[in-house]
Amino acid sequence: MTRTIRVAVPGPFTEPLDYLVPSRLPLPRRGVRVRVPLGRRELVGMVTAAPSGSNLAADRLRPITAVLDDEPLLDEETSSLIEWAAHYYHHPVGDAYLTALPARLRQGQAAAPAIATVWTITAEGRETAPESLARQAPRQAVLLEALQAEEHLSPARLAGFDGDPRGALQRLVERGLASLTPVPDYGLIIGRGEESNLALNDEQIAAARAIQPGEGHEVVLVDGVTGSGKTEIYLDAIARSLAQGLQTLVIVPEIGLTPQLVRRFQRRLPGRIAVLHSGLGDGERLNAWLAARTGEADVVIGTRSAAFVPLRRPGLIVIDEEHDASLKQQEGFRYSARDLAVLRAHRLDIPVVLGSATPSLESLENVRRGRYTRYRLCQRAGDARPPVIQLLDMRGQPTRDGLSQPLIDQIHRHLEGGGQALLFLNRRGFSPTLICHECGWLAECDRCDARYTYHRGRGRLHCHHCDRERSLPHHCPSCGSVDLRPLGLGTERIETALQAAFPETPPVRIDRDSTRRRGSFERQMEAARRGDTRLLLGTQMLAKGHHLPAVTLVAIIDADQGLFGADFRAPERLAQLVVQVAGRAGRAERSGEVAIQTHHPEHPLLQMLIHGGYPAFAEAALAEREAAGLPPARAMALLRAEAPSREAPQAFLKAALAGAPRDPRVERLGPYPAPMERRAGRYRAQVMLQSDLRAPLQHLLTQWLPRLGRLPEARRVRWSIDVDPAETL
Repeated sequence: MTRTIRVAVPGPFTEPLDYLVPSRLPLPRRGVRVRVPLGRRELVGMVTAAPSGSNLAADRLRPITAVLDDEPLLDEETSSLIEWAAHYYHHPVGDAYLTALPARLRQGQAAAPAIATVWTITAEGRETAPESLARQAPRQAVLLEALQAEEHLSPARLAGFDGDPRGALQRLVERGLASLTPVPDYGLIIGRGEESNLALNDEQIAAARAIQPGEGHEVVLVDGVTGSGKTEIYLDAIARSLAQGLQTLVIVPEIGLTPQLVRRFQRRLPGRIAVLHSGLGDGERLNAWLAARTGEADVVIGTRSAAFVPLRRPGLIVIDEEHDASLKQQEGFRYSARDLAVLRAHRLDIPVVLGSATPSLESLENVRRGRYTRYRLCQRAGDARPPVIQLLDMRGQPTRDGLSQPLIDQIHRHLEGGGQALLFLNRRGFSPTLICHECGWLAECDRCDARYTYHRGRGRLHCHHCDRERSLPHHCPSCGSVDLRPLGLGTERIETALQAAFPETPPVRIDRDSTRRRGSFERQMEAARRGDTRLLLGTQMLAKGHHLPAVTLVAIIDADQGLFGADFRAPERLAQLVVQVAGRAGRAERSGEVAIQTHHPEHPLLQMLIHGGYPAFAEAALAEREAAGLPPARAMALLRAEAPSREAPQAFLKAALAGAPRDPRVERLGPYPAPMERRAGRYRAQVMLQSDLRAPLQHLLTQWLPRLGRLPEARRVRWSIDVDPAETL
């Protein structure tokens, strides 16, 4: 019998490809990596199956060149999840497999962790009394006692001893009391479990009881106001999972949230913690991934791609800030980590916890349909009280670079009272654009339908959509005037205004520009937590999930920028952002205030948030979405196309629609230009497809999409499909 296998390889292939296995090589199993020829290249692919036969004759099949793994890297559960996701999101299966692997495994390197040398106690060392060394070699005595208690000491563990103990350890090796041993080093963080769990209140107890690791699948939505103790519920459930010898996967939307969680988990849990996110080096990511796969890690904390990490003994999945749009991949393999985690927990028959102070409308709709169980936490932990929220009407108000006098007075009052003030503006740079005061010329990006952002600190104009930069012009290119002025507000401009208004309290700005260096964000946030920084200013990096107990005033500088967005989700995003930012105030025993500057204080969304909070907004928004036939009431997909010319995307989408299967259950809208039609020098257009049910939409896409690449118009465009899009821009 011909030895053939099916291999998922990177490229535009909807199905795995068939390859021969030479007799000199072992027949690889599903989940094993192989090296295969494709055209003139050699690629790393993943074995998906040994087919019963191939549609191609044996003499047309090419042989694999190497088997890279002795055993499957991916178990059946993880492989099945990846293939389901590739099918549901209509993405090439080989690319989906490689997305789920660390970079070094994608490159064909060995699936082996780093090796560290540790000092291990010998049989003679176990029998030697440390007291016998205490008089002549007191440091050796201390180290011998530690070795007898812990069996071995790693280089990282040596930090707990005074000075450099390596010389004393070498003396122990020479005496035969210790030996140097190479061991796998997964880079795990060892939980100390030094702090006892806090007493839960009645609301927390009810939610915690619903999460039962090892007792079947349940989706628990923990809908808790900021500061209500959602993390305490996670810790309680994870501790019970660890007690049963099970692993927990914790998914967070932002890299910046992981250090805070890791610290809390390390203090409270006794297990081994692995961290997975894009800010790590390739070796660190591989070590953490392998630790999860082998079961060396008890808790895995990761960002979006951690949804695919293999687990040896899964017991619980937690998705923190489940509403966050960052959990949906926006390029390439456009998957939702939240939705895949819920599906994965169902398949594994384990509980999954979704936590948020502002749950997504999709999750609230699932609660309404009986798929999720919702537990509301309405009271803040301890003595913390909800902040007082007020709208500052900016109409006709004199301002100092975006700061109104009432806001400046409030900041003064809180600083004098010993509190911290946090100012939020979700726009970096000095100003959103530059304008000529003489003729009205605007500094517009020549590759996007957008304006350059002025960065005064660097003296540059920067387009945040295509990343193009140019130097600051000395005069207007239209009329020659030198009177060029910044227009609008950015974090740099607010920083300058704060420096002028509060010269004795220097502000600290936290945005992508000020935290480019590795570790700078963590250092600044730690200083803020200690209270060293009194005046904080930042973008949404500062708003999400950070515990800042000394903050007593939160100011939203410009709430208007999200009130009139083109995306139908814009009001939801704004409501979530306002509530999340406001939640930074008054988290400890001191009461908090929130000031929202706006030119539209009567706007229904702001009024609803002030008087009814996020629950009232969500209820009204769900009703509006249902009336308008928008998600989550209906399923949606976007077919997008882009090209250097305006005509090509439209021509492709029209041709695509002309050949689409007819199904009255699927509504088609378009083609129409994207809200930002030109981006990075390419014109973009899209078609929206909607259906009351997912099955008809998926059936149509499965029949339709494979044909699109064969259209003559497809050669002139880049096109993609986005199922359940988080953004329609």
